Amino acid sequence: MTTPISFHNSATGRKEVFVPLREDRITMYVCGPTVYNYVHIGNARPYVAFDVLTRLLRTRYPAVIYARNVTDVDDKINRRAMENQEPIQALADRYTKTFEDDMDALWVLPPTVSPRVTSHTPEIIELIETLIRKGHAYAAEGHVLFAVTTDPHYGHLSKRSLDDILAGARVDIAPYKRDPKDFVLWKPSTPELPGWDSPWGRGRPGWHIECSAMSYTHLGAQIDIHGGGTDLIFPHHENESAQTRCAFDTPHLARYWLHNGMLTLGAEKMSKSLGNIETIVSLRGRYPAEQLRYALLQGQYRSTLAWSPELLVQAKAALDRLYQALRDTPGNETSRDFASSIVWPDAVIDALADDLNTPEALSALHGIASAMHRSEDMDERRELRQKLLAGGYLLGILGNPAEQWFRGLATEDGLSDAQIEALVEARREARKQKDFARGDTIRKQLANSGIELEDTRDGTRWKRGGS
Repeated sequence: MTTPISFHNSATGRKEVFVPLREDRITMYVCGPTVYNYVHIGNARPYVAFDVLTRLLRTRYPAVIYARNVTDVDDKINRRAMENQEPIQALADRYTKTFEDDMDALWVLPPTVSPRVTSHTPEIIELIETLIRKGHAYAAEGHVLFAVTTDPHYGHLSKRSLDDILAGARVDIAPYKRDPKDFVLWKPSTPELPGWDSPWGRGRPGWHIECSAMSYTHLGAQIDIHGGGTDLIFPHHENESAQTRCAFDTPHLARYWLHNGMLTLGAEKMSKSLGNIETIVSLRGRYPAEQLRYALLQGQYRSTLAWSPELLVQAKAALDRLYQALRDTPGNETSRDFASSIVWPDAVIDALADDLNTPEALSALHGIASAMHRSEDMDERRELRQKLLAGGYLLGILGNPAEQWFRGLATEDGLSDAQIEALVEARREARKQKDFARGDTIRKQLANSGIELEDTRDGTRWKRGGS
């Protein structure tokens, strides 16, 4: 019997079985980056989590349409470009490219569509006009604002009353607002800022309306799943949900709201504003990207995850065990060859179907690897190898040849693969000539550079040690 997929739905506060709007077309929207700087590893957590979710859904449904936007119009982008004295769009394009490179390195599959705000301003303006026409928004002094009190369901997602919102949230008090809780859909632009002609003058969209317009354009008025970090529940997702419901008279924007927990560095949430971040670009210079991904998967997506050197050490050791099982069983495939597998390991599927329990899914992979080590039947080991790789695909790991994994990143001493191979061959020749002293000297030289040797019946294998 197929295990049903269940998620914790932030809108209802409980775990629910996933029942899609349409069996033949699953729709999911995840809030993407605001591209004004390098993304940090905390930013990557939702994209890795919802990548695993996409892979899981595609084992059950024929079409999964996944939209992940890029916010390339924002006051943070404007400020950074002015500080750098460079064109705003040039800065946004540059950081969009580095984000895409980071995601590719982490083996986050490209979304079906990656809409940019700058290419959707006509749709944004049209959506704002609809809200004005239906009495949910109003123009004032070049701004357009959403009238919060016109939505009787406002606060449903974040579980806040209007009084709580006014008392506890950061509310922008402005003279052109009818109510302090109203939020901006459109704002005027000065000549040096990006702007588009609109019925309310030259200006640019507010943050919340952008996602409503892009989600509607590519997925429709109602979607199956909306994802993002818990820090987006209020005000962003609350406002986004209100706009869409009021514009299209739908009962909800998304049937299931999924929110990932934060990454912490020390006792605080990892945040650019606090300055306690580890950028993916920097981490990729010190660790294999697969190690970073595995570290993120070690926590269930809704939990808070403490980022630390110890977490990365654990990830490296765990991947070593999985890759060793692959290395010891003949075969040239990697998990990248299993995108269309029709036989997925039940234990991995069952774990992921239970609110995306990636720690349990990783444990299931290690169970398969242990069975491979115990088995003396080569046919059975090959069959287990296929399951290990199929499960690895679902989690987005084991996508490299085992030998490549063990060779890893270059050492601080700068030894290239070719140099290491030459030293290994020199040691082999020395041992053949019974010059064991020279052989030991070469082994120590390699060990000092972080290279570990393993002598087997088939010759000497090596891997880079360390983190």
